[in-house]
Amino acid sequence: MSTVNRKRDETGSAGPSRLGRGLAALIGDVDTEKQAIERARGQRRVPIEMLRPNPRNPRKNFAEEDLADLASSIREKGIVQPILARATPEDPERFEIIAGERRWRAAARAGLHEVPVVVHKVDDREALEIAIIENVQRADLNALEEAEGYQRLIDEFDYSQAQLGEVIGKSRSHVANTLRLLKLPESVRGMISEGKLSAGHARTLVTHEDPETVAKAIVETGLNVREAEALTRKGPKEPKAERPAPVADEKDADTLAVEKRLSDVLGLKVEIRHKPGGEGGELRIRYATLEQLDAVIARLET
Repeated sequence: MSTVNRKRDETGSAGPSRLGRGLAALIGDVDTEKQAIERARGQRRVPIEMLRPNPRNPRKNFAEEDLADLASSIREKGIVQPILARATPEDPERFEIIAGERRWRAAARAGLHEVPVVVHKVDDREALEIAIIENVQRADLNALEEAEGYQRLIDEFDYSQAQLGEVIGKSRSHVANTLRLLKLPESVRGMISEGKLSAGHARTLVTHEDPETVAKAIVETGLNVREAEALTRKGPKEPKAERPAPVADEKDADTLAVEKRLSDVLGLKVEIRHKPGGEGGELRIRYATLEQLDAVIARLET
């Protein structure tokens, strides 16, 4: 159990009893010697093909690179933490994974024939609770998967946001803010699923009138969360491309040649704008990332 959850238990405000039939103990949150021994005794070796994924697992994305790294670790050290599963209704010798699908997938890649499994009798609600809690505690879910898991508990089992907060050890406001991500446009949700936008980025977009435009601006310019918050406060029209300043006349050949020369040197788009009447002007250098800006500064300092 996380430190936060342990503190909540000690104060009596929300303990493992809320989780139903010792849910905290099922996933190994109650770290006592007696329960550790009991879990060890309950382990069994199960052929890897006798396990199947949990269709209710909130985690849908399994990065290939992460699976490859875990498979390499399993080849060297084996599976340290057993997979939690329940017997399937049609065959008691076959099992549905409650928590540990990533380990199961990596074990298959590593060429294991059997995996350690702890079998428990839990219903659909408890199976979904466990899957969400384990993934949230491990930070294995992206923000959208977390939100979809919460919504499923609400839709299927009539949870309130306050009850969800007690079950997962989070505040009600955290649950509410996470659920609000489901209101974002599909294109923005796709950026979250692909890891282009973090949960912090996504939450800044929820109340914006044009979240899709702002999301694209955040991704294209590599803004951090604080910069994204500042951008969203400017209003829906701010992220759109700036209108160019009025240009007195069409650029002459000399100006175009200087632009090209500077662009070739910097590797970035350069634009020169003369003010009407020939009194000064602007030199604009467009960059897409902070690394490109740093490179320009470094050249100017040499």
